[in-house]
Amino acid sequence: MLTVQRLDLADAGVLLAGARTKAAEIGVPMCIAITDEGGNLIAFERMDGGKVTSITIAIDKSYTASAAKKATHEYGAASQPGAPAYGIASAIGGRLMVVGGGLPVLVAGAVVGGIGVSSGTPAQDQAVAQAGIDAFLATLG
Repeated sequence: MLTVQRLDLADAGVLLAGARTKAAEIGVPMCIAITDEGGNLIAFERMDGGKVTSITIAIDKSYTASAAKKATHEYGAASQPGAPAYGIASAIGGRLMVVGGGLPVLVAGAVVGGIGVSSGTPAQDQAVAQAGIDAFLATLG
């Protein structure tokens, strides 16, 4: 039998709040999704002004980061022509994201969930996702 650590709703709230704060700081309203370690949605927020088209993208970024246990920008680099994972973006019905903004949430080296952010540039999305993780990790003291 396995013992699994995963994010809960309270953890998701902390991740959302940290991401929301960073998004407001940079002036880009975002869509923010939090998933558990298996890629199942726990919480989602579309800030006022967040792009409607970014709803699914944020959710799929978080899904990729948690279920595949790798940041989406890492898949982006590995999925280019000639790279080892070329074509992987079409995997899993197209849900596997290869654009920056999806990060796994790690605790003691284990993926406990993921955060996906969309509406800005990939660099902005990734910075907002990292801010959510930083806020969450600060609560673990």
